[in-house]
Amino acid sequence: MKILTHTVKPRLEGELAALDPIARNLWLSWNFEAVSLFIRIDQDAWAASGQNPMKMLGMVSQERFEQLAQDDSFIASLNDVKNLFERYKKGETWYKGPKSPVTAYFSMEFGIDVSLPTYSGGLGILSGDHMKTSSDLGLPLVGVGLLYRQGYFKQYLNADGFQQESYPENDWYNMPVQQCCDAAGKPILITVELADKLVHAAIWEVKVGRSSLYLLDTNIPENAPEYRTITATLYGGDKETRIRQEIVLGIGGVRALAALGIPVAATHMNEGHSAFLALERIRTIMAEHGLSVREAVQAFIPTNIFTTHTPVPAGNERFGIDLMDKYFRRWTQNLGADWGEFLGLGRENPGDNNESFCMTVFALKLSAYANGVSALHGEVSREMWKELWPQLPAGEIPIGSVTNGVHPRTWISHDMLALLDRYLGPRFCVEPGSRDIWDRMDRVSDEELWRTHERRRERLIVFSRDRLGASMSRLGITDPALIKAGEALSPSIFTLSFARRFATYKRGNLLLSDPDRLIRLLSSRDMPMQIIFAGKAHPHDIPGKELIRELVHFSRKEEVLGRLVFLEDYDMNMAHYMTSGSDVWLNTPRRPLEASGTSGMKAGMNGVLNCSVLDGWWAEGYKSDIGWAIGLGEEYKDEELQDKIESEALYDLLEREILPTFYRRGRDGIPRDWIAKMRASIGSIGRNFSSHRMLEEYYGAYYKPAMAEGSRLKAEGYASSRALLGYLDRAKSLWPQVAITEVRDDAPP
Repeated sequence: MKILTHTVKPRLEGELAALDPIARNLWLSWNFEAVSLFIRIDQDAWAASGQNPMKMLGMVSQERFEQLAQDDSFIASLNDVKNLFERYKKGETWYKGPKSPVTAYFSMEFGIDVSLPTYSGGLGILSGDHMKTSSDLGLPLVGVGLLYRQGYFKQYLNADGFQQESYPENDWYNMPVQQCCDAAGKPILITVELADKLVHAAIWEVKVGRSSLYLLDTNIPENAPEYRTITATLYGGDKETRIRQEIVLGIGGVRALAALGIPVAATHMNEGHSAFLALERIRTIMAEHGLSVREAVQAFIPTNIFTTHTPVPAGNERFGIDLMDKYFRRWTQNLGADWGEFLGLGRENPGDNNESFCMTVFALKLSAYANGVSALHGEVSREMWKELWPQLPAGEIPIGSVTNGVHPRTWISHDMLALLDRYLGPRFCVEPGSRDIWDRMDRVSDEELWRTHERRRERLIVFSRDRLGASMSRLGITDPALIKAGEALSPSIFTLSFARRFATYKRGNLLLSDPDRLIRLLSSRDMPMQIIFAGKAHPHDIPGKELIRELVHFSRKEEVLGRLVFLEDYDMNMAHYMTSGSDVWLNTPRRPLEASGTSGMKAGMNGVLNCSVLDGWWAEGYKSDIGWAIGLGEEYKDEELQDKIESEALYDLLEREILPTFYRRGRDGIPRDWIAKMRASIGSIGRNFSSHRMLEEYYGAYYKPAMAEGSRLKAEGYASSRALLGYLDRAKSLWPQVAITEVRDDAPP
């Protein structure tokens, strides 16, 4: 049976026509004025569409649009948003140089907005903030990724609290993406070689303010069924599916930009998933300029940037030699490359024929610029990969660091933004990365800051109750005690939140180490507290799923019912509520296994105080006036001992410092000591951990020199690359003749 699908498009005429370009550009996602406009059209449709502006427009009746066309107030608001959008696109930016050629930013996932489910967690959210900030700064940068038919999974729990997964289909024709077509309106397709087969991919464009993100899609009629599923799910399938995805991302991504006529001067690999892009760029240099493969490698390296996010060797992607042989033996033959030398580029020990092919090693060896994502992670990475440069001391290993940041206007709640816009001045709207702006936090009154925060906590509690109620309704729960949990949580008591991927090293159950002590904290009458947990475990991570089940079972104890909850299906929308409405944001990784982490930055910019192990970004961001540190940065070999020491330290902090400070009030009922920490947190984290600071660092340290070198080399026909290779070959051949024949000390005494 053939199923026909139809896309419903509204007839938007006259001034209402301005809604369409706004809905198609994810600039809307970080501008509450635009979001408010769509909510005003039809609040129920906005919610039912999953906050997807394109889908929502197709759900609204034509009669409603005709009413809005006659509504002077709505038209005035629409014109205000339209003018704001146009001013943004045409306005002056931090970067004032040429817009071409570009740096191409490759990532396996992009978390730009909840309406575009092409992300799983922190890596994708970072990539999304990278794109938004590139737009704000006006950088010559494009993004490249994959368009997943099912994206990452939707999480739900069974009656026992064990995580289940579902994979709903995405309807791209009702999402803010546009298929790239040629002048005749025909879809532009690119082709990649997978073993002895040709696989085709369509290209879709996502408008992110001034910037563009291009996503490749193999789910097209030109492909056989087994290849249409390459872009089915994010991080799904077996090793063969993964290598196919990464070939399409890397090699196909470079070809997509060429097909679109976008000149690329430099590439940025965000993690090793896209490292195969090096092969296509090397092949292109050879074909266009007549270089040998070794000369082309030397030409490529100065134009490539690699960011690693993984602090343990086991977390780096590896492929067996059987898969590499299947998919790349012919590639190397066509390039004229030596098979053993090619495999050696992906091995820590090139002479070990039994070692698998590591994407991180491959990326490091083919990048002039490499970095970790926090100062501590840079140190960990240099230590982890020092054997790749055995001749260098640890301090000179060529892996730097750029600490992650978050996009302020995405992650600061609209309630808090309204307050900050009023006190920090008009520059805050357009230059959130200007550090001096945050010094004005002292102008914000205690009363206004606290009332704004209380409003956000109230919104979080309402949202949480709705989620809990929906979960219980789905499970058909009738137990009166559990139904009562649908009225869980209080909008007026201390709220601690933990939300992130449920992997064992993140220790989501550390607070359960002493159940009786936790129960006393949760049931206290003098200083009551409540805890909200959320997060997904990888579908194949059974220990991670067991952590979730353990929390759910504990939450059903009569003594804590309604005071500790787990919310299903953590996503960007839930993250907005939790990072802005909690009082304390908890993070308990095993140091140094947290490369950076960014959720605490989002919380801190909202005045939510961090309580965390000194790992990742918090190792450099922590100050006693903006939050709390669990421990002093110790690292342990005995994990049981570590859990015991750090859980006790956490309980002590809650009992002796955090809760007493929160509940210490004057006659006016305002916790002024707590508010002082909130104010300091917003100022310090906003000043030092915005994505604007991050992108300015990337541009100055990496993008600018890589693009300049790429343009220079191309303009000279890569003569310098040829000369460098000749010098290296000559030095290598003559090196055995170098000898120390005499050592003298002629210095005067």
